[in-house]
Amino acid sequence: MSDPALNLNHASQVLSAPLRLDGGQSLDGVCLAYETCGRLNADKSNAILLFHALTMDQHVVSDHPKTGKPGWWQKSVGPGKVIDTNRFFVICVNVLGGCMGSTGPASIAADGRPWAMRFPVITIRDMVRAQVALLDAFGIDQVHAVVGGSMGGMQALSFAANWPERTRAALVIASTARHSAQNIAFHEVGRQAIMADPKWRGGDYHAGGKGPENGLAVARMAAHITYLSEAGLTDKFGRRLQDRTAKTFGFDADFQVESYLRHQGLSFTDRFDANSYLYITRAMDYFDLAEEHGGKLADAFAGSTARFCLISFDTDWLYPTAESRTIAHALNAAGAPVSFVELSAPFGHDSFLLDVPAQDRVIAGFLNQ
Repeated sequence: MSDPALNLNHASQVLSAPLRLDGGQSLDGVCLAYETCGRLNADKSNAILLFHALTMDQHVVSDHPKTGKPGWWQKSVGPGKVIDTNRFFVICVNVLGGCMGSTGPASIAADGRPWAMRFPVITIRDMVRAQVALLDAFGIDQVHAVVGGSMGGMQALSFAANWPERTRAALVIASTARHSAQNIAFHEVGRQAIMADPKWRGGDYHAGGKGPENGLAVARMAAHITYLSEAGLTDKFGRRLQDRTAKTFGFDADFQVESYLRHQGLSFTDRFDANSYLYITRAMDYFDLAEEHGGKLADAFAGSTARFCLISFDTDWLYPTAESRTIAHALNAAGAPVSFVELSAPFGHDSFLLDVPAQDRVIAGFLNQ
């Protein structure tokens, strides 16, 4: 599949060597599905590796094949846009453990059955390690920048810390250097909702009709609340009723916000694998960049020569500004060049995906240096 106007392509790559995992295991024949946009220049110096968030995938610019919705950052990536594909070659990979073509728990193992819960537990660094191997397959020794928001920002930090010679810049948006107890708690609610669904069947649901759709929908509903702000919810929904003039005195979706969350939950089940949700959220919970480098965050960046840019949002309570400030202080202590800005936006954590002109200016200014 390709789009001549965008030079948009979708492909997959089977890694040539086994992938060593932080948990001590190795995976053979790892397949990574990816999307590229733009053209790689002759010296392969214009690549940007764009990391996606938890519920996203490689479809950055293209319409999603399952939902038909526009790519998750279509507003920002493309010819003449904030990440200008007339200049840059953008690569976005469905993460290891994902469910849109990359190897994950829904993939078929060597015995001909889906991995399901036999799939090894993975980390953010494992996801990045797989993508570094993909860069090797492309023959790209160093990218112009790594870019990511939320879980994508974790991957960008991991890349810059663990493969410092492989990028000249790192742009980290609405993210953190480690998951807090509150973050872990919200993820655990979601995982328990999935595993409590009778149709989960211990993760072996692929051959038995529909999987744990109800549990996955509840997990998505709980998580989605954390992506929004109270002000945004109030402005969009308030206490307005949904398609009725009076309360039903029952447990239907009386309020617009209830109907919205139910829709978000149900629509999510059409495009995401429940076991992938378990594995990816666990990888995020395990993420602690300081712990990986002896307990001191500054030491994670001791070998980096990259430029860094950190963006946070004043209404993001999932990864609040204090998290980005901690990273900025660590980078300063390591002597790394870093710029940091908190932007005002009413959308909460999801601000990085939405229309925030100030963010566009920061991104373009940083990447075009």
